[in-house]
Amino acid sequence: MSAKIIDGNAIAKKIRGELAIQAATLKAHDMKPGLSVILVGDDPASQVYVSKKIKACSEVGIESQCLRFPSNIEPSKVLALIHKLNQDPLVHGILVQLPLPPQFNVREILESISQSKDVDGFHLYNVGALVVGQTVFPPCTPYGVQRILTHEGIVIEGKNVVVVGASNIVGKPMALMLMQQNATISICHAKTRDLAQYTILADILIVAAGKPGLIKAEMVKTGAVVIDVGINRLADGRLVGDVDFQAVAEKASHITPVPGGVGPMTVTMLLHNTVQSAQRTFEKREQTWQALRENDRYHFYHSDLAAENE
Repeated sequence: MSAKIIDGNAIAKKIRGELAIQAATLKAHDMKPGLSVILVGDDPASQVYVSKKIKACSEVGIESQCLRFPSNIEPSKVLALIHKLNQDPLVHGILVQLPLPPQFNVREILESISQSKDVDGFHLYNVGALVVGQTVFPPCTPYGVQRILTHEGIVIEGKNVVVVGASNIVGKPMALMLMQQNATISICHAKTRDLAQYTILADILIVAAGKPGLIKAEMVKTGAVVIDVGINRLADGRLVGDVDFQAVAEKASHITPVPGGVGPMTVTMLLHNTVQSAQRTFEKREQTWQALRENDRYHFYHSDLAAENE
């Protein structure tokens, strides 16, 4: 058999079109979705990622800004900025581009972001809330994978799902999110012995190990859905995933390519989380105004009643 190649770019384009409509509706009610990105240092890859995020924001109508710091900046200054952004009503999402220079405590930085503006989904609250299915913002890459599966009509309930890679950013949250959808989950990692004995049982195989060509065709069940989250640059400059794409595509039912699979969805989910944050802010504002109007009507009615009884 030959797998259906899942077009992440096409799915992302469709979702971004929907987000653009939502953002325009919010703007019409004087609520512009806003994202602030903090970039520390001059890491080339980070600069590319940030520029893509800023461009994507512009395409869907999100107001964005990139706040840059030199690599030798004191962490206290970045923390002070984050505190300021937490209080800014025009900012609905805050993202600190990783990695950070060695003088930073990454966990301290991420947890300083308000959980209501943590659009990357890295705050301890959002990660922990995945356990009970009540996270404010799902982490962008796992959420992107989940949206791909939904778009393709792939049933998750009751399926054997194997996640290769146990990172806090992809593997662990991915497993928790699919467990909420009643999948049976196995998580494999660098210390897993005989990886193939697990992967061969997977109805859905999600690979995020950062090892090019790790998954061979003989490790994949015939008809499995294979989602390749890995992205690796080879010596010749080519970008490849963690899956031996050509060979596995002859055996799987669905497969994501690299590039053009999960990557576009990660940025799109960042946009989604930002628009959702602005939507929540708008709804809270409307509820507050409604409460004030009800309060005014109450006092007006009772003041009239009191005047009539005098």
